[in-house]
Amino acid sequence: MPGQLLRLSHRLLNTPLLIHPAKAEIILGALSGRIGLDASLFEVEEGPDAPDASRFVGSARRADGSTSMTRTADGVALIPVLDTLVNRGAWLDSRSGLTSYEGIAAQLRDAGQDPEVRSVLLDISSPGGEAAGMAGLADLIRSVRQTKPVTAFVNDMAASAAYGIASAANEIVISPTSIVGSIGVVMLHADRSGELAAQGVKPTLIFAGSHKVDGNPFEPLSDAVRADLQASVDAHYRQFLDTVALGRGGRLTANMARATEARTFIGSEAIALGLADRIAGFDEVLASLASNASTSATTRPSGRNARKGGISMSTEDLAVAAEAAPLAPTVPAQAPRLEAPAPQPAARLDEAIAAARLEERARISAIVNCEAAEGRSAQALMLATETALSVAEAEKILGASPKESRVEALARRAGAGPEFGSSRDDRPNPAARSEEGWKRAIANANRRFART
Repeated sequence: MPGQLLRLSHRLLNTPLLIHPAKAEIILGALSGRIGLDASLFEVEEGPDAPDASRFVGSARRADGSTSMTRTADGVALIPVLDTLVNRGAWLDSRSGLTSYEGIAAQLRDAGQDPEVRSVLLDISSPGGEAAGMAGLADLIRSVRQTKPVTAFVNDMAASAAYGIASAANEIVISPTSIVGSIGVVMLHADRSGELAAQGVKPTLIFAGSHKVDGNPFEPLSDAVRADLQASVDAHYRQFLDTVALGRGGRLTANMARATEARTFIGSEAIALGLADRIAGFDEVLASLASNASTSATTRPSGRNARKGGISMSTEDLAVAAEAAPLAPTVPAQAPRLEAPAPQPAARLDEAIAAARLEERARISAIVNCEAAEGRSAQALMLATETALSVAEAEKILGASPKESRVEALARRAGAGPEFGSSRDDRPNPAARSEEGWKRAIANANRRFART
């Protein structure tokens, strides 16, 4: 057990993590008292893990009698992305409580080369995990989607690193209660110097190289070491934002992702902000992909658009094509007998809704990315999502507003309440509980700083 705790602490402490804050609290709460962390800083409330819906469908057996590492259902490869994510590990599922990027990548490559697979479904329910390896996995997903459509179904959380993985898919589908976002980076450091001093223990570090023991747990962080660790977090954050932007395109740019300030969003709100594309159930998504896979299997593209496995267009490609192509009859006017029937009212309504969504996303993007939004990201996001102001009107308000300092941003964050609803809460005011927890953590941190 000591060796396991040592390996676990090495993966958690002084390492950039792409993980939901609530999950980080749970992990640290479980480790408190074992590696010298103060349990009073954390409140642990963890409900049962969301089930892997894809576990009960599909088969690894292929038509020729062989067995694959990836289960398929009607030409759709089912790849679970569950629980805490780590970079390396030979396991391919979450029976260990962890899922590795290495295992997910192996299944993706297998699905990409499998002639029976015509599309890929990522079944995601994860709070995130390690920063190292996530961007590389996202690159692989974007590569696979060039030949086989990749859909991410959030069932029922894709936070932090899990959202980075989902963002690389052609489309992100969520349920009405799905939680997505937490586009940010966190690093944990345990200062055990006070604990050791109380026990009469004084560690001596003997080393060569001035930065060899930076961030060690036996002394408080110096300003220089803290700045170096912050620089590492910032670098991973920029990479995270770029990864999301590469996958989502105009639906969620790097600036739009930054403006979320690592918040999480639920259901339709996530769609309005460009973090997801539509709401549907798992069975509905699987049936739709299976139907499309069956259709593509009988279609033989040719010419410039020919691709192995059929034609794959991302959601943003379809949106751009729809916006560029005017609504016009597809049959020449001189052939009235062959002219296609006029669209029914329901079809026109769908077209209008789709156009309105594109227009609203463009408005939100213009507001949160405008020059006046710099230093006022929270206000810009509020004006973009909670008002019907035009871009010009929002810019005028932002330009007349004071910029938010880092201290003000932290204070606003501390009083904002929980980022998502807990599955178990027997107390009347979870927002107040979260604020008390933040205040207690800040007070403890201030006491430690005062001692140094």
